[in-house]
Amino acid sequence: MNTTDRTPEDHEDHEDHEDHEGHELYEGNEGHEGYDVAILGAGMAGGLLGAVLARNGVKVLLIDAGVHPRFAVGESTIPYTSAMTRIVAERYRVPEIEALASFRGVQDKVSPMSGRKQNFGFVYHRQGQDQNPEEINQLVVPEWQRTENHLFRQDTDAYLFHLAVRYGATPLLGTRIADIETGPKGVLLRCAEGREHRAKYLVDCGGFRSPVAEKFALREEPTRARHHSRSLFTHMVGVTPYDQAPSAAGHKQPSPWHHGTLHHVFDGGWLWVIPFDNHEGALSPLCSVGLTLDERTHPVGEATPQQEFDAFLARFPQIAEQFTGARAVRPWVSTGRLQYSSTQTVGERYCLTAHAAGFTDALYSRGLTNTLEVVNSLAWRLIEASRDGDWSTERFAYIDRLQQGLYDVHDDLVYSSFVGFGHYDLWNAVLRVWEATSIMPTMTVERAYRRFMDGHDEQILRDLEQTSTPGLPSPVGEDISALLAFTRTTCMAVQAGELAAGEAARRVFARVREATFLPAPFELGDPDNRCFEATPELLGQALEWGRTQAPPHIARLFG
Repeated sequence: MNTTDRTPEDHEDHEDHEDHEGHELYEGNEGHEGYDVAILGAGMAGGLLGAVLARNGVKVLLIDAGVHPRFAVGESTIPYTSAMTRIVAERYRVPEIEALASFRGVQDKVSPMSGRKQNFGFVYHRQGQDQNPEEINQLVVPEWQRTENHLFRQDTDAYLFHLAVRYGATPLLGTRIADIETGPKGVLLRCAEGREHRAKYLVDCGGFRSPVAEKFALREEPTRARHHSRSLFTHMVGVTPYDQAPSAAGHKQPSPWHHGTLHHVFDGGWLWVIPFDNHEGALSPLCSVGLTLDERTHPVGEATPQQEFDAFLARFPQIAEQFTGARAVRPWVSTGRLQYSSTQTVGERYCLTAHAAGFTDALYSRGLTNTLEVVNSLAWRLIEASRDGDWSTERFAYIDRLQQGLYDVHDDLVYSSFVGFGHYDLWNAVLRVWEATSIMPTMTVERAYRRFMDGHDEQILRDLEQTSTPGLPSPVGEDISALLAFTRTTCMAVQAGELAAGEAARRVFARVREATFLPAPFELGDPDNRCFEATPELLGQALEWGRTQAPPHIARLFG
């Protein structure tokens, strides 16, 4: 079966709605229960936001066209995700959310069907050639520090949905929205079966088929995304750990591939392998598998997704070593171009969040992180609005700047990465830019969390929003933004045929080496430093660098 969808990280179904006009809006219409906030979409974003709001006294209506449990991908967490999860749990006094911030917490309290994530692994392939064991990269998540997760989303999404209901959110599943009206006094939602619901504010967490985006024509046409890709994905059983594959025998990476999220990368795309069976006592035999391709060079054809996947494996027999005994256990999902964006994500009495606002690519697992970022900044505004009655668009303007910034950061990363996929040296260089974009912001939010825990000073977290680069936190935002812009323009020159890939790689590596905001002991600018592991010894060296050599605005991260 070939199901068409647009967002691999948040697969949810919503139908088109009809337009109805001319209904006067006002709060608390007699005969109809009014809510402070109505949330469209009861997946991870909607459940998370609903739980936070309901816990803090906001009257929430949680609406979804589907029911739980249900399939979703976007399973891989990153250290930034977990740091933001802890912040949201503590800031909004929802301790049950913190379980999602650790492997042990997920296993014990949320879903024993989930897997572990101890690394980001990247193996580079050339069609028609044996895999070069020197052309691998890995970023290890230090086990002594934390373990990330491969979330079995049908369990984690249901956990958050039920948490929201437990705290008082009103659930309305199996309900399709036929029309939306917003105005100075609130929101009117008409359901397909004729019922009406009113709220003071509307948050759309519904994914690509966003009813709000459609109603108010918010999609950017064409999207500003430079990146191009489509995807096909499923869950499989019988996937062989790549560490057991003959082509992996010569690899010397510090962490087993099977202990993390594995990316097979090649000119024109990448393939993810996300196992749920990769830890002692694992209950699940499943593995999430997805193939992402530049749709301009690999357009959707007449073949079924399974046939297309099999044809891809025939071209890359050393990737196929993982799949000799594998079979899909649910229908494939196949998409057209994944990228979409919105001209605005905030308007009168409404906000688009997460994948309702836009989507780029599943590469680097930033989808869940972006969701946590938006929930963290949106929730306190909604809570205060429910108390003081100020639902003005200006109050929520930062949320639009944040989401547009998050979108552009990720587009720069994946666009540059896909250009790099055509030449290992350039890919090796672009990957260091991603590492910088991952490591330094994580240090920033983890420091903010530690300071917040000392005295629960709300201003510490609100100060994270005081940045000239929404989507990247201060004090590292401007440095990383400049590095991303340099990398993007360099890769654009390669794509235009104006610059050789090898020269582009040298320039990007030189820029990384010259970046004074990056800890020198990390050696991110060394092309031979292909596997990065933050050992206690290395972190000790970085702390010393932070105290003695770091620029003043970076030194405070090490204090």
